[in-house]
Amino acid sequence: MSRIEKKFIEMKRRGQAALIPFITAGDPDLPTTLKIMRALEAGGADAIELGIPFSDPSADGPTIQRSSERALKNPISLPAIFQLVREFRKASELPIILFGYYNPFFRFGLDKFASEAAQAGADGVLCVDLPPEESGELKSCTDRRDLDVIFLLSPTSGADRRSLVARHGRGFIYYVSVTGVTGARQTFDVDLRRQVAQVRRATKLPVGVGFGISTPKQAAWIAEFADAAVVGSALVQRIEQAKSKADKVKQAGDFVAQLKRAMTAARKKT
Repeated sequence: MSRIEKKFIEMKRRGQAALIPFITAGDPDLPTTLKIMRALEAGGADAIELGIPFSDPSADGPTIQRSSERALKNPISLPAIFQLVREFRKASELPIILFGYYNPFFRFGLDKFASEAAQAGADGVLCVDLPPEESGELKSCTDRRDLDVIFLLSPTSGADRRSLVARHGRGFIYYVSVTGVTGARQTFDVDLRRQVAQVRRATKLPVGVGFGISTPKQAAWIAEFADAAVVGSALVQRIEQAKSKADKVKQAGDFVAQLKRAMTAARKKT
């Protein structure tokens, strides 16, 4: 049983939804990323999505694109990111999901990637531009190392796609709340609650909702009907705007704590 599965079992037992913040590895640098990860955990994160910087992040909006650009100006590589995970794992059992694009994984070597990711202490992989129909090679490598491959569904996903993802996914299903790229949004489709319920009927896996969640109020609403809220752009924006590295760490931890308090309070009311 992976750390991701254990975490969702724990959250269900506690009657809580999980908070999964996203940050980009190497933004502003790898040592500060490690401090931010620790601050996220202290603030109440239940897992961390660790973004692997890529030069063409087609699913990401301008905020996360800029974070990749900043990270790529530093000496950074997959081995360096695996070492970051090792350092974090020395003092934490928090699940870590590597979020990235297929090209860096493929160029590194899929079997080598899965092996080194697992040895470093990663728990899951979300390859945002790899559909389940084409994921067989990566999934065979990750399955052998007990890494959870997490697939995406969106408002345009039909019944066949929901069934396919339910059969092949592990860990949880990531439901994209909007059509389009990542980025903070002011409002969500009022039909989102029904859409998530529709996904639930197709799978026994937990369902997390991401893309666009930017305030504690929005995270609290998502927590009412989903198993997890994934928050990326709003957090990355705070890291970007903070002036010093120490303030970036503090802002990240404080924001996650605000999100977590709101989500916990929302579940207590339901």
